[in-house]
Amino acid sequence: MTFQTSRRAADSLAAADNAAIDAALLSIADAVEAGKSELLAANALDCTALGQDSPMYDRLLLTPERIADIAAGIRAVAALPSPLGVTLDSVTRPNGMTIRRVTVPFGVIGCIFEARPNVVFDVFALCFKAGSACLLKGGHEADNTNNAAITIIREALTAAGFDADCAVLLPSGHEATTAMLRARGEVDLVIPRGSRRLIDYVRTNALVPVIETGAGVCHTYFHTSGDIATARDIVYNAKTRRVSVCNALDCLIVDRARLDALPAVCYRLADKNVEIYADDAAYAALDGAYPYLRHATDEDYGREWLDYKMTLRTVENLDEALEYIGRYGSHHSECIIAENRDAVATFLRAVDAACVYANVSTAFTDGGQFGFGAEIGISTQKLHARGPMALREICTYKYLITGAGQTRQ
Repeated sequence: MTFQTSRRAADSLAAADNAAIDAALLSIADAVEAGKSELLAANALDCTALGQDSPMYDRLLLTPERIADIAAGIRAVAALPSPLGVTLDSVTRPNGMTIRRVTVPFGVIGCIFEARPNVVFDVFALCFKAGSACLLKGGHEADNTNNAAITIIREALTAAGFDADCAVLLPSGHEATTAMLRARGEVDLVIPRGSRRLIDYVRTNALVPVIETGAGVCHTYFHTSGDIATARDIVYNAKTRRVSVCNALDCLIVDRARLDALPAVCYRLADKNVEIYADDAAYAALDGAYPYLRHATDEDYGREWLDYKMTLRTVENLDEALEYIGRYGSHHSECIIAENRDAVATFLRAVDAACVYANVSTAFTDGGQFGFGAEIGISTQKLHARGPMALREICTYKYLITGAGQTRQ
């Protein structure tokens, strides 16, 4: 499998006018809305095959409202300033030569993802705006939806005068993944979005640069100084807003001194039939006060649930909470609920994660919520990009040096 057509498309896109890129994005947003019936019909086939009992069902599902959000997201990307040609730094040396660091496209960006058909549109829009062609590799669960989506994109690209290979959907089999990961010189960057298993596979087998995203084991820590109403609302929102996304709450950590507050903190979760897997101390505090209570096992700590389930862990103090998060977290999103300023400051400084919150739901870890427009993923690594990756994070840069005949002795 070769990706030279994507390279040629990227080269032509790099020379395109930003106004033409924005106009094409707007036409694609219109095409998404016009193709709503086709998208919903294709998605219904995938959802039926998957079954509603699957934790991935909510991620896979498209609704008229979600399609409207997709179109709105594409328009939001079109409205953003171009990330290309931006001077990040400039200096004039003593000999008179000027050195500028300027943003440029990556070229060809590959994205491997699971049952998230909106990713097709999000990744394309960001890559296209950032001057890069994209290679999209989805899971077989979303085959029909992904093919309907890429058809809309490619037809609109052609109509707008762009190379359709600015967006390519690869076959869903493992062979396409392997080919992309080994395509040194043809693919400039690969971004996996999905489970820890997928990310580990990509990291282990890739010969091209990789930015890790996706897997989120997210904790919220209820400190001894925390407000009960604040904890109740944040826990409910972070756990139940959308259980299948990477910023959803997986584990509530509670100081032993606040165990008596657990019934007041957790009772709303019963409205969504959330199963709580609690350690012995937390179980005793909720026994008889919460209907969907289970005893936690060692396997439940560090688990990304992606379901209406969560772990509940008791700690003695802030230090033990930090140790627990350091052991079981995935460097994604962590939160403290506390009124004590020193505790908040220590938590924000000490937790090693892309996004660290104080008295705010982890559900806000999202490019749109951060004002970036759509996102290509949440980076949990530390090189180049961290947290929600949007336009700025999927550009690279080069140095431009100008002068008047300077030579080096």
